[in-house]
Amino acid sequence: MPSFTIQLPNIQAIGPVVEVRIGVGAEVEKLLTNDSKPVPTAISAHAMIDTGATSTVIRDDIAQKLGLQPVGVTFINTPSSTNVRCYEYLVRLLFPDNVTVEATAISAPLQGQHIQCLVGRDILTRGVLIYIGYMNSFTLSF
Repeated sequence: MPSFTIQLPNIQAIGPVVEVRIGVGAEVEKLLTNDSKPVPTAISAHAMIDTGATSTVIRDDIAQKLGLQPVGVTFINTPSSTNVRCYEYLVRLLFPDNVTVEATAISAPLQGQHIQCLVGRDILTRGVLIYIGYMNSFTLSF
């Protein structure tokens, strides 16, 4: 079972954050390759493992930089807003230790955050998350 473990200086203060690379999803990559078009390079981002997020979210500018085309629209609720209209995109998340997950991610502003991505329960439902607060570490396995 592929997995990675992250140890942080203060997991309570910054949360379970991991450096990921976000790229186009496999289906998009296949279409681009078949059309002899360049596949955009994956973008590095700080991602928070968020058991409170129903879906995975990427910051708006990441979708734009990757040239992603929406595959759907959804409405989300945030702590400060309800029924926020957001686009959905096919993405690939590349975690440490070559752990790779395909997902449909929602694009949202994530303004004022120290992260550019939320890894939500849509991805977490496929794996095992171990959060060890007193050791300031977490492990995610798929």
